[in-house]
Amino acid sequence: MAQRKIDVVVASVKRLIRVGASANLLNLLQKQHPADLAGVLGELPERVRQTAFDTLVERSPRHAMEALSELGPETGAHLLEGRSAEEIARYVQELESDDAAAIVEALPEELSRSVLDLMRGKQDTGVEELLEYPEHTAGRIMNPNVFALSEDLTVGEAITELQGARDVEMVFYLYTIDERNHLVGVTSLRRLLLVAPETPLKRIAGGEVLSVRVDTDQEEVARQVASYNLLAIPVVDLENKLAGVITVDDVIDVIKDEATEDIYRLAGVSSDDSVFSPPLSSLRKRLPWLYVNLATAFMAAAVVKLFESTISQATALAVFMPVVAGMGGNAGTQTLTVIVRGIALGELTFVNSKKALVKEALVGLGNGVGIGILAALAAWLVQGDAWLGLILALAMIINMFVAATAGTLVPLGLRALKIDPALASSVFITTLTDVFGFFAFLGLGHLFLKHLRVAG
Repeated sequence: MAQRKIDVVVASVKRLIRVGASANLLNLLQKQHPADLAGVLGELPERVRQTAFDTLVERSPRHAMEALSELGPETGAHLLEGRSAEEIARYVQELESDDAAAIVEALPEELSRSVLDLMRGKQDTGVEELLEYPEHTAGRIMNPNVFALSEDLTVGEAITELQGARDVEMVFYLYTIDERNHLVGVTSLRRLLLVAPETPLKRIAGGEVLSVRVDTDQEEVARQVASYNLLAIPVVDLENKLAGVITVDDVIDVIKDEATEDIYRLAGVSSDDSVFSPPLSSLRKRLPWLYVNLATAFMAAAVVKLFESTISQATALAVFMPVVAGMGGNAGTQTLTVIVRGIALGELTFVNSKKALVKEALVGLGNGVGIGILAALAAWLVQGDAWLGLILALAMIINMFVAATAGTLVPLGLRALKIDPALASSVFITTLTDVFGFFAFLGLGHLFLKHLRVAG
């Protein structure tokens, strides 16, 4: 839905709730696609959003819950929190198992347990089994209702079974299993329809099957689906038994969530912070990282303190200090972005990291020379001091080199320590470029002080 249409629907929803036109409100909401409805709910104020959702879920629970799954588990759980466990259990059963598991997990712990108990008593939804797998793994995001047939069937029997299939994930491929439920083959539906009905399935569905294990990281799942242009990928347990399937729509959600998470973490922001998050919630999530940045900023200030007497004698040094640190920080961010992306996509490993380090170091030196010469000319023109320009150019080269090497080594080091490179790298890079930038610039200034124009 175009943003303009969303704005129109949002305004209409507010107006209908204000005048109490519940029937018209329900009619309007039912006409929206679940994805579009999620966009509308996301832009409504919290109280209005709750009223709109309550109106829809009472009459069209499936439509409301599909919109809720598009909106995200945290927001979805918040909209359900005020209801009884019995109601929530009934509503989440309208969703696919993986979507239901995400919402149930986001509920408060006690309420989540009650909902799971009720769902277990009514029917086997697979939600509890999915929640047993670690977060961000294939097992957590798969749908256990996968369509698979015995390899001993014929094509005609397979088509008959397929025509009667109910309550399974959308069928893109036909997976075959042996008598012990081991995944042994896969074929496309197109090929199934192009061969004689008496053809044994094992003849057209043999060979190596591309699959992922239940403990595979969801980012690796996304990489495989993207690399091999798959519409779905089967999930097997540690014994190669078919456990579920992950479809491309789930992979798109993973890619979006992981990209958002990495971008947010590079800036020290929680991934569940959004434009419309409550102010106090955003404050609690952002302030801790600002405290960390404040501590590292004092390290840079300590370096400046060491050269206080030098600055007092050549005040022009103070004018250009932010230039050195700022350019180093920008260069470090460029390198960091490339390296973190390479790690996330699986392009950068410890085996080829040396090549990446050499390349980024050369780029850093090249940037330092190019920017340093231009900055030196500017400093010379502004201050009329060629020595100041030389000092600025040398400091720029040093700090650009530090920024490039740190931007490569820091995320690789954090990854080796099992720490998310996107989460903590930016803090270290900023500190290193500030500290080395100030130290190089002011240190060179102190070394060549007798050649500079001194104050007074």
